[in-house]
Amino acid sequence: MANSSLLQASGISATPQCLEEFQVLKLGKKTKYIIFRISDDAKEIVVEKTSDSASYDDFIADLPEAACRWAVYDFEFEKEGEGKRNKICFYSWSPDDAKIKDKMLFASSKDALRRTLVGVALEIQGTDFSEVSFESILEKAQRGR
Repeated sequence: MANSSLLQASGISATPQCLEEFQVLKLGKKTKYIIFRISDDAKEIVVEKTSDSASYDDFIADLPEAACRWAVYDFEFEKEGEGKRNKICFYSWSPDDAKIKDKMLFASSKDALRRTLVGVALEIQGTDFSEVSFESILEKAQRGR
């Protein structure tokens, strides 16, 4: 039963800056994406980076190859017959090469961040870059889930 405690919520909470930056992205449309991580002392979720770059490639480049992150991206796309659309996407990035302990901590802490971000239209889980490719997200955004 020692593992049962690992499956419970981690007790980590999101800092007020996480919500503040999300509101800037959601309402102001100045920020294109936000990357979140767990603080070095593993006590809270913090903003690692915000960017106003419209390049999806820049966003993907900011996801580390071997470390877990969460992100929010203001995904803009064309929907046939309906013109330009935006969907705020929440990403849980847990690459295969990340440490198992980190993956477990991120998985058990996700809800603490996700619950504060009201207005997210899509949730994306990625373990490798193919799962978060522009084409993959575009397909999900056009389907609406």
